[in-house]
Amino acid sequence: MLTIGKRGASAAKSGDDTQTPRVHLSERDGGLVCALSGVWTTLTVAHVDAQMRDVAKRAAGGALTVDLSGIDKLDTAGAWLIDRLVVACESRGGPVRVEGQSDVAGILLGAVGEISRRQTETAAEPSVNIIIRFLELVGRGVYSMRDDFIAGMNILGATIRGAQMKLGRGHAVNPAAIFNQIDRMGVGAIPVVFLMSGIVGAIVAQQGAYQLSYFGADIFVVDLVGVLVLRELGVLLTAIMIAGRSGSAITAEIGSMKMREEVDALKVIGLNPIGVLVFPRLVALVIALPCLTILANFAALGGGIVAAWLYSDIPPAAFIDRLRVAIDVSTIAAGLIKAPFMAIIIGTIASVEGMKVGGSAESLGKQVTTSVVKAIFVVIVLDGLFAMFYAAIDF
Repeated sequence: MLTIGKRGASAAKSGDDTQTPRVHLSERDGGLVCALSGVWTTLTVAHVDAQMRDVAKRAAGGALTVDLSGIDKLDTAGAWLIDRLVVACESRGGPVRVEGQSDVAGILLGAVGEISRRQTETAAEPSVNIIIRFLELVGRGVYSMRDDFIAGMNILGATIRGAQMKLGRGHAVNPAAIFNQIDRMGVGAIPVVFLMSGIVGAIVAQQGAYQLSYFGADIFVVDLVGVLVLRELGVLLTAIMIAGRSGSAITAEIGSMKMREEVDALKVIGLNPIGVLVFPRLVALVIALPCLTILANFAALGGGIVAAWLYSDIPPAAFIDRLRVAIDVSTIAAGLIKAPFMAIIIGTIASVEGMKVGGSAESLGKQVTTSVVKAIFVVIVLDGLFAMFYAAIDF
């Protein structure tokens, strides 16, 4: 609470009459003069609240002069009470003049008046039609997508260009940083990716065996598991898992460095934050995700072999023999080709959201959540686009 004046608040608490706020009304030149005196602070303004409301009613439509020369102390509560009187009289069409205030009191009254008028304008805004609100939301979303795309292309381009410049200098590319990120994002994710893919492969085989058994076509479970896992599920589930595990970590790491101004410190010492922070993580993702996809494919096929053996009495040897007929090199390549593109998307989105983190923990949590949601959504959309492209070229 900002307080300005001549005497301390202790005198106001002591009950001294000279410190209580007072309102004196008089007539001058056909208008009303309201002379204020005493201490106008949070502790005292309650005594004159009713009087100030009466003054506003008496001055309705007429000229009012507010004399502040007798005020000994004024804080934001007193300034708000004075501003309320001025606004009430002005709203009724009467001219209002404030005189006798000190320079500091004028600044305080101006600040309080500006805040009060902003609140009034906000409250007076007309309600917008729901269709207009929807169109506005769509427009803002489109502009946000445009800004994110530009930021992503900037980061991706700066990463590639920075890598080319560093290769010329020899010492700037740090293989240790890349291998460290590969260990964290790739090797560290092997257990969860292996387990998840194995369970999904077993579920697909179990459900396929249950349905195909009605037609006596149990052996086609192998075709179902092989094609579905190698072309779609293996890479898609791995990318989703990496988006949730490593994408969130990238956003949190870069975002926390942005909060602590470490990113600005890198710029000050002449380093490119994108080259230092994004380049190793992006390269690690591009290397790790295809490798994890291969492991996920093996795990899913292993789960399918176990489920087919248990539910359809298809021994592992027969499963593998049928798998050789059901798939070829193009089936395996169709899934692996997607992996680097998904890795680039995950790393770029995570880096963009990390760079957007503000100075609060709430901002960090919001951007991490946004990063994971956007990465998973774009990965799924990309997988659908690849499926349509493969169908168009008969791949």
